[in-house]
Amino acid sequence: MVADPDATEPIVRLSGSVKWFDAVRGYGFLVADDGGGDVLIHFSVLRDVARRTLPEGARLTCDTVQRPRGRQVRTIIDLDLSTAVGPDPELAVLRAAGRADPDRLLEEAGPFEPVTVKWFNRLKGYGFVVRGGVDQDIFVHMETVRRAGLSELDPGQLLRARVAEGHKGPLAVALEVGTQVRTV
Repeated sequence: MVADPDATEPIVRLSGSVKWFDAVRGYGFLVADDGGGDVLIHFSVLRDVARRTLPEGARLTCDTVQRPRGRQVRTIIDLDLSTAVGPDPELAVLRAAGRADPDRLLEEAGPFEPVTVKWFNRLKGYGFVVRGGVDQDIFVHMETVRRAGLSELDPGQLLRARVAEGHKGPLAVALEVGTQVRTV
């Protein structure tokens, strides 16, 4: 134990699992292994571990202090995300940040050109179209299909697409129903 001038009690190191954390409210709770009840986790202590939120089930080793309304995490010593039982909201944000935004790519896209649907899975929300005589597939997302006023794409269906270069290759950023007959 170490003295903390702002605490009513000395600092106590403990381990436990994140019960829940609400990023909007800026706090959550840790279930301590010592059985002493829930421990408040305020968002301000997450900065030291480069986080803004914590997934349920993540394991923490932390220094805590006793405040008038209960125990509170003062410093996170160790964070183990491998034990999380739910999705990690921060990882989801990072993944989404890496995705291409078709609206932003519209400016970089070429003119409409004829394409043919190679395959499309509505449940997965994506598929591929191809240009005539070119082997490289062009990714198409369900949102692009919806913006074109379409609900489904069928293999062999003729379309026209504006194509831009995405992070992982060509990406259809706009579609319209095609009129030119082509084969895959």
